[in-house]
Amino acid sequence: MQVDWIYGLVGGGIIGLAAAIFLLFNARIMGASGIIGGLVDGSGKSDWTERALLIAGLFLAPAFGALIMGGSETNITGNYGVIVAAGLLVGVGTRLANGCTSGHGVCGISRLSLRGIVATGFYIVAGGLTVVIFKHLLGVI
Repeated sequence: MQVDWIYGLVGGGIIGLAAAIFLLFNARIMGASGIIGGLVDGSGKSDWTERALLIAGLFLAPAFGALIMGGSETNITGNYGVIVAAGLLVGVGTRLANGCTSGHGVCGISRLSLRGIVATGFYIVAGGLTVVIFKHLLGVI
């Protein structure tokens, strides 16, 4: 019986809970790209520690979960050039959209933000097109 979808459900619930707690205690939206951007461009100097801890948690929580659960098989490509290019393109896209999937998708949709709903729709369409082009047409992933 296939139960991998449960991991996505639990992970999504944890992200939603983290976003709600962040909003409750900070009165700000938990958008990962904005938090990282504030660290990179220096605009987040006043709350540097909070930002760094949140980013550390984004890396450590899945690592801890994988350690407890015994890891998980992924279908990521072994082509490091593709991985680096994808990461850079995601970064550019979040800057163009003034936010990422955690800000627009999780927090924006839950607040019924039209901007968040539209941005998330574009993310989904762009992601689907990217898979079709790079996997099925070009065969690089």
